[in-house]
Amino acid sequence: MIFGKLKKFDIVFDSPEIDSPPVFSSGDVVSGKVVLDLAGECKVESLKLHAEGFAKVYWTESRSAGSSTAYTQNYSDEVEYLNRREVLLQADNAELILLPAGRHEFPFSFQLPDETLVTSFEGKHGSVRYWVKVKLHRPWATVRKIKKEFTVIEPIDINTPALLAPQAGSKDKMARVWYHNFGQVSITAKIDRKGYTPGEVIPVFAEFDNATSRSVVPKAYITQTQTFLARGTMKQKQAVVATLSGDVVGAQRRETWHGRAIKIPPVGPSILQCRIIKVEYMLRVCVDVPGTSKLCLELPLVMGTIPLHPFGSRTSSVSSQYSVNLEWLRMAIPEQPEPPPDYSSVVTDEEAEQNTMAHRPEEDLSGIMEHPLRAFVQEFRFRPPPVYCEVS
Repeated sequence: MIFGKLKKFDIVFDSPEIDSPPVFSSGDVVSGKVVLDLAGECKVESLKLHAEGFAKVYWTESRSAGSSTAYTQNYSDEVEYLNRREVLLQADNAELILLPAGRHEFPFSFQLPDETLVTSFEGKHGSVRYWVKVKLHRPWATVRKIKKEFTVIEPIDINTPALLAPQAGSKDKMARVWYHNFGQVSITAKIDRKGYTPGEVIPVFAEFDNATSRSVVPKAYITQTQTFLARGTMKQKQAVVATLSGDVVGAQRRETWHGRAIKIPPVGPSILQCRIIKVEYMLRVCVDVPGTSKLCLELPLVMGTIPLHPFGSRTSSVSSQYSVNLEWLRMAIPEQPEPPPDYSSVVTDEEAEQNTMAHRPEEDLSGIMEHPLRAFVQEFRFRPPPVYCEVS
């Protein structure tokens, strides 16, 4: 029986670095070998490889069909990104292949599609996965199968005009409880750019004008929104990944932030080009007004994989990208002075209601993709579990 003869059946990917898992992007060549270690000679019909990549979403919702009737509605969808087949070993006609005892290696190589792929992702209601599956066929024996996943990271270079553009805005509201007005509170905020990479610090420039009769507390949050789409229905998971608290602003007072720092923890890159899964980030600058709903200003963020070039020059700093990238990719999750709040404590009731509406149009980032820095996979794939809590 092959079960007794097969000492080892494995897939080994070629990697540019020892003890480091490979990472790929669109157009790259995935290569490696299938290893068979036999305790005795073995007859084989074929050895076949199948490489696949899918984005998949799935969730269930309870529905009511009357006062006493309930049912469960399933939602699912998938998008195929990779489908490659390769025959590594094939017997001719009725002749079987006799493999002697010992170690056998069967190399394989295939190219990923040139069109933009989607970064590997694991979420509450969906995933983006890529894998290689190999089947060993032998006469009168169960087919032996082995499957190994590999990581794809579609690079997002933040050194582009769209992602280097400053983000700014202002917002105000009249603080009131029932029919009593306490006065107006306003926020004006700005950040240097839209694109950042994990590990960077975002300097927040903001002004809080408290014209109310109550003290208010300014805060800033980095939020992540995972959006899953299927059959015209949307499911979202939202989380606070970093937080910053300011000092109390007294009644009829004004507070200014001159670049207050909020640090980005190790999070995955933005996913903006998948039809059924999106991962988006936002900087929310808020004011807590006691007794009434909070005021929040949103500034969009894009989490990239290629960090800011140190000298602002693409040609002069390409060689230095690697050392810069390694520094922030190998960091640990920073200590936080206070646990991040639930997302429900950050959003207003109106904003929570808006989150259930149709998702925003896709942002076209097709022009900002370049090859990623290989070291990114270490922090992306093996980062510790999130320190924040997710809520629907």
